[in-house]
Amino acid sequence: MNILAIGDVVGSVGCRFLRSHLPALKKTYHIDVVIANGENSADGNGITPVSAQYLYQSGVDIITGGNHSFRRREVYPVMDEDDTLLRPHNYPPDAAPGKGVCIYDMGRIQLAVINLIGTMYMESMPCPFRCVEALLREGNLPRIVLVDFHAEATSEKRALGFYLDGKASAVFGTHTHVPTADEQILPGGTGYVTDLGMTGVIQSVLGVKPEIIIQKMRTHMPARFDLADGDCQMDGVLFTIDEKTGRCTAVKRLSIRS
Repeated sequence: MNILAIGDVVGSVGCRFLRSHLPALKKTYHIDVVIANGENSADGNGITPVSAQYLYQSGVDIITGGNHSFRRREVYPVMDEDDTLLRPHNYPPDAAPGKGVCIYDMGRIQLAVINLIGTMYMESMPCPFRCVEALLREGNLPRIVLVDFHAEATSEKRALGFYLDGKASAVFGTHTHVPTADEQILPGGTGYVTDLGMTGVIQSVLGVKPEIIIQKMRTHMPARFDLADGDCQMDGVLFTIDEKTGRCTAVKRLSIRS
């Protein structure tokens, strides 16, 4: 089974670039399932029902989130109803809408996608390690398990990767918008990469106009984060999973540029 995980999709420009290139990628690499982080798909700030539907119609099967998932209140009811629109599972369950785990049924086989958020240099949240440990202990997950770990610190991401080695089919990081070159298969058979990267404008600061971020860094004054324009990139990683064992057999980093 070939599973493509796509880095943070930033704004309408990122959504359009994904739509224009994903169909060809799916054919070329015989991709069975597409997972994309969509927490910045609504003008680079949160996700809306419209931007989520656009990603689905573009060929994305499961949308994961992060610390920007709740910026747009209009998406809250959709999160409660849509099983494939995820937010981090380790948000307080009695306060956050939606869910952080998806069991995706393909008919012949099922797979689980778990969305987690990190705690280093991020908002204080329940421990992602203990959270995913509890899920695994319940024993209700299918053989193929994929984890989107939305986190800042490389050390926290790699630690979770090794913690889940042999327990998850693949662990991939999101959030930094910068693709890392450490794609690998860990000793226990888990595919891993520290960060998938970004789907958005190349000449930008995480998808935003550079001059705005420079001004904010120099003055420490509030600024509206207007999205950049120009040539785009779509970063992702292709994981090949053995359906019988749930182990990763190949990892390939992909980067499409206009």
